[in-house]
Amino acid sequence: MRIQVDEITSVIKQEIAQYQEQLEASEVGRVIAVGDGVTQIYGLGDVKAGEMIEFENGAIGQVMNLEENSVGAVVLGDYLGVKEGDTVKATGNLLSVPVGQAMVGRVVDPLGRPLDAKGAIVGEQRWPLEYTAPGIAARQPVTEPLQTGIKAIDSMIPIGRGQRELIIGDRKTGKTAVAIDTIINQRGTDVICVYVAIGLKESTVAGVVETLREHNAMDYTIVVSAASSDSAPLQYIAPYSGCAMAEFFMYTQGKATLCIYDDLSKQAQAYRQLSLLLRRPPGREAYPGDVFYLHSRLLERSAKLAERYAVVPAGQPYKEGGANGKTYVGVPGKHEAAEDVKQHGGHEVVKDPTSGGSLTALPVIETLEGEVSAYIPTNVISITDGQIYLEPDLFFAGVRPAINVGISVSRVGGNAQIKAMKKIAGSLRLDLAAYRELEAFAQLGTDLDAASQRQLDRGARMVELLKQGQYKPYHVIDQVLSIYAGAKGYLDDLPLSQVAEFEEQLLKHFRDEFPEVRDELAEKKEMDEALEGKITEIIKNFKTRFKQ
Repeated sequence: MRIQVDEITSVIKQEIAQYQEQLEASEVGRVIAVGDGVTQIYGLGDVKAGEMIEFENGAIGQVMNLEENSVGAVVLGDYLGVKEGDTVKATGNLLSVPVGQAMVGRVVDPLGRPLDAKGAIVGEQRWPLEYTAPGIAARQPVTEPLQTGIKAIDSMIPIGRGQRELIIGDRKTGKTAVAIDTIINQRGTDVICVYVAIGLKESTVAGVVETLREHNAMDYTIVVSAASSDSAPLQYIAPYSGCAMAEFFMYTQGKATLCIYDDLSKQAQAYRQLSLLLRRPPGREAYPGDVFYLHSRLLERSAKLAERYAVVPAGQPYKEGGANGKTYVGVPGKHEAAEDVKQHGGHEVVKDPTSGGSLTALPVIETLEGEVSAYIPTNVISITDGQIYLEPDLFFAGVRPAINVGISVSRVGGNAQIKAMKKIAGSLRLDLAAYRELEAFAQLGTDLDAASQRQLDRGARMVELLKQGQYKPYHVIDQVLSIYAGAKGYLDDLPLSQVAEFEEQLLKHFRDEFPEVRDELAEKKEMDEALEGKITEIIKNFKTRFKQ
């Protein structure tokens, strides 16, 4: 066999021509101590706080403590596979999760890895877990309603897009049920929902996913699960992962998103565990001093983003920066964008399609024995824009959802309601407040005058009217019609046992026989005198028939 010298020479020449000198430098340290998901590493001198690191067994970690001679880091995943003496590589990157449309409808862990046996998630884009919250100028006031479908909430404790509303109560009082109802009610509204389960049993998470699937709500929902069997580091990062997945849609597509953190008291406990293992100084109730910052930096990322506008030649699509190199923040007609249009004939103001998105947060906090003034509950109450307080006494008395209207509040208020609801809901809160006061008084066995008895009867019927089955959200127009009938006294002379049936039949009556009146209310979203007259007449006639 002859050696083809020419052929070999040409191959060598080709390889030499293509040779590129590449020097791969990576910073490597060694594990000097490991236990309970926390490691001490020696040798990572240039590593940064919050940086992602890689262990020898393939596990991912995050740097949390920068000490004089070593680095404290948490292991995200299987920490039992990390041994003393293992090598650790710095990546130079912050911790991030996969984001995008491919995530919708999936159940994932806090690192974005699938848990639902539906195969790998294909998506190139990633989003950092920790992201700077938008500043004052980048936001706009919360004015657009986010309907929960729950009568008691939408009428008296309204939630707006971009708001942070706390759901608080003892265990087994229906906190998760309120959150799930809200997700189900977003069907057909183009809202992307993220449900973050922190420290829940895997069977509970499976039940939630099954419920969402039954109501076709998984089509627009991402479920992030850090179950009670998962390590503390995973439970700690879970809310930030969910928030990052929602933020992607808010910032890049201008979409409305809803993020539910169920629940943050478990995250605080996981963070306390990590902090104590990392030998950080303990404070009140053994929580570290920055436990307030733990939740504030998460919840401040919720916002209704300002809408950006640009001046572009008429008929041309929007490009970043606009035709004259300027991007405008604000509403045309109120800022200099409108003046610019006058100066540049044939130009128009175009809204940036990626602006104006929102992230609404519904954090859940579990109290012990109704202790709202405990450390974590008071922290989160001070960060949020109101709270929905669920009371065990009401729950066991059959008032479900068991919302205590006296303590519950929305700091956005009527701004997050349609005009029709705002008009009728004021009297509802007063009726219930008067009822609660009189109810306590009537228990003494005192004879009541006619006016007080009327108030008592009205209140009892309004409480009955606000009861609602689980996973049965009401459309906001049905809520308005139902509450209007109660607030105007059309239920006062009905037996309590017939209130629910009357409401159901009344709404069916409107849908079947007077759809044009219902559609008019849905279109106007407010109740003028003429429309109110029509609705009153329909309710009166229906009541006569119902009594017969």
